[in-house]
Amino acid sequence: GMPNTSGLVNRRNVIATSDATVVSRLKQAGAIPLGVTNCSELCMWYESSNRVYGRTNNPYDLQRIVGGSSGGEGGVLAAACSVIGVGSDIGGSIRMPAFFNGVFGHKPTTGVVPNDGQFPNARGVRTSYLCTGPMCRYAEDLEPVLRVMAGPGVNKLKLNEKVSLEKIKFHCMDHDGGSVFVSPVDKEILQAQKKVVEHLESELGVQVRRVAIHKMKYSFQIWSAMMSSKDSDGQEAQLFTDLLGDHGKPVWPLWELMKWLVGMSSHTLPAIALGLTEKLMKLNPGGNAKLVSMGKSLQEEMEALLGPDGVLLYPSHPTIAPRHHSPICMPFNFAYTAIFNVLGLPVTQCPLGLSSEGLPLGIQLVAASYNDHLTLAVARYLEKAFGGWVLPGKV
Repeated sequence: GMPNTSGLVNRRNVIATSDATVVSRLKQAGAIPLGVTNCSELCMWYESSNRVYGRTNNPYDLQRIVGGSSGGEGGVLAAACSVIGVGSDIGGSIRMPAFFNGVFGHKPTTGVVPNDGQFPNARGVRTSYLCTGPMCRYAEDLEPVLRVMAGPGVNKLKLNEKVSLEKIKFHCMDHDGGSVFVSPVDKEILQAQKKVVEHLESELGVQVRRVAIHKMKYSFQIWSAMMSSKDSDGQEAQLFTDLLGDHGKPVWPLWELMKWLVGMSSHTLPAIALGLTEKLMKLNPGGNAKLVSMGKSLQEEMEALLGPDGVLLYPSHPTIAPRHHSPICMPFNFAYTAIFNVLGLPVTQCPLGLSSEGLPLGIQLVAASYNDHLTLAVARYLEKAFGGWVLPGKV
C-alpha cells in the first residue's frame, strides 16, 4: 500500500502490493511501520536525492547530505522520529547514512537476511553482495532487530555466544593506503579512531595491532569489477541502464547527459554518470578479471587475519557528512564501505560523538564471516564509552 518508486520518475505511480520479507517479519514481531523514507535514484548513489521526492537534509546541518541509499532512514533515526529502521546495502547504503547521521547500522554477513520483495533487487553475482540489515539509534536494538529480520537464517550466526571483549584480537587500519580515486581521511575521523584504540588498550588491556593491507588501496576498482562480473552460471550482471528504463524504453546515458545539461532529463546526474561508467567498464575485460582475482585473494587474506576472534577498526568514510552536491566531485569515496560488500564480511557502523562543526563521527567494526556477534558486542561497548547517538541541536 505504500509508494515503491525507488526514486525513479517512471515508477512515480507504483504502489507496493506486498511487503518485503524483512518488513513482513518485523510487522509479525510487533514493529509498527511509520512510512517509507527517501533514497537515491535506484538506490545507487550516496546522496538521497531524486526527481520524485527531492532531496533529504541532514538533521545536524541542513546544508549537508544524509548519505545513501538508505539516507532518509538515517535522517529520521537521527532526528528521533523513529527508533529502528530497515536499510539495504550493496556499497555502503546502510553504513554511510548511519555514519553521516550519527546512528548505528549493521551490514550482516552475506546471505543471512533475505532481500526478497525489495526494488531494485540484486540478480546474478550481485545477490552475494546485497545485504538488508538494521539501522538503529541505540546499539542494543541492532541484535533483536537482526534476529527478527534473519528469521531461520539467524542460526548461521553466533548471536547466543557470550563475547569476552578482552579476548578479541583488535586490528586497526587508518586509511586504504592512499587510493588516487578517494579523498584522504579527515583529521577528526582519524583522531576519533585513535581515541577508540587508546580506550580499548587502557580499559580492556588489549593490544590493538596496526595493519596495512595493500590490496585495500584498490577497493573501488575491486568492487566495480566484482559488481560487473558473471556469476558461477555465467549469467551477466544486470545493467544499471536496464533498471533505469524499468521495463520501458532503453536509457542511453550519453543522450540523457545531453538532456540533463539543458534541464530535460528525468534522471539525476549521478545515475547518468553510473550508466556511463558501466559502459566504460565493459571495455576492459582483461583488467576486470585481474581485479576479481585480487578481490578473492583479499577475501582470503581478511578471513585469515580476522579469524574466529578478530575485529578490524576502519573508517566509515574518508570525510564527515559532505555538503549537498559535493559527492559528485568525490564519487568514489564510498569505496571505504563498498569493499566489505564484495568480501561478504559483517560490519557495524558505530557513532563516536560529534566533530568540531557538530557533525557525527564514527567507525566501522569488521569481523570474519558469521561473526556478527563480535562487531555488535564492540558497538554496545563503544556506545557506553563514547556516548552513541547525540540529539541534533543539543550542542
